[in-house]
Amino acid sequence: MLNQIKGLHHVTSLASSASKNNAFFTDTLGLRRVKQTVNFDAPDVYHLYYGDETGSPGSVMTYFPFPMAGRGRPGVGEVGRTAFSVPKDSLDAWTDRLAMLDVDGLGRDTRFGEDRVLFDGPDGDAFALVGTEGDARAPWTGGGISDGMAIRGFQGADMRLRDEGASAELLRFMGYEEVDRQDNVTRFAVPAGNEANVIDIETLPGAAHAAQGAGSVHHIAFAVENRARQLEVREALMDTGYQVTPVIDRDYFWAIYFRTPGGVLFEVATNEPGFATDEDTAHLGQALQLPSQHAHLREKLERVLEPLE
Repeated sequence: MLNQIKGLHHVTSLASSASKNNAFFTDTLGLRRVKQTVNFDAPDVYHLYYGDETGSPGSVMTYFPFPMAGRGRPGVGEVGRTAFSVPKDSLDAWTDRLAMLDVDGLGRDTRFGEDRVLFDGPDGDAFALVGTEGDARAPWTGGGISDGMAIRGFQGADMRLRDEGASAELLRFMGYEEVDRQDNVTRFAVPAGNEANVIDIETLPGAAHAAQGAGSVHHIAFAVENRARQLEVREALMDTGYQVTPVIDRDYFWAIYFRTPGGVLFEVATNEPGFATDEDTAHLGQALQLPSQHAHLREKLERVLEPLE
């Protein structure tokens, strides 16, 4: 069993409009845009990152906004709902705020004793705000949301699967432990991980497979401290039979990818070097940053990319 993985690093999804996506995460949810760059494989598409002040691992939601992309179809074989941690006594205030802003899919529920506010993003992406106690992570309050209700980072994410067996075994191999069951949901968590350390498997035996599009999670990334720990994870996964990519330099972290038995794309990303490699912390996300291989396209990209604000 691995012990290098400490919880989530980031979650990456698809969107249909960069400006609407930016407004939702920075204005509605009050997160900080910590990076605006482009997709390594499609440089005419943004890669936008939102999180806390520095983009700490476990706080960052990222998006590829493909202009006018069709809506995805929810189903099994995907990450279904991403959950953020907020102070326990802030849920009523969040419900009022999201209702005032006409956010879709608004509701309340309780899972494993935790009260949640459920809501949808601009493309139908499913989210939850989980009322938690003792989350000591410092929130970003520059978006105008007070410390008493601001998002602390991820709590975790759901995976929707027809059968949990092989994926549950993979999570156990990755260092997760089963901590509870409720109806068709099994909760796993990393002991002594970061605060973004929960994965819930929702088993839906008769559901159709998801079709990826705007609002779909493209991949979910797990955090390791550094490249040495990442190589240990890669070797162990390959020894177990998984087809794992070589290490890829993503400028702000190094990444490896593999497909899970249930169809979800997993990434293992390093906490190093972080988002302050090409701009100082005070100005994160304010200017378009380009990977070196796309630097020669700056004039064209600044002309064709949708203005964010």
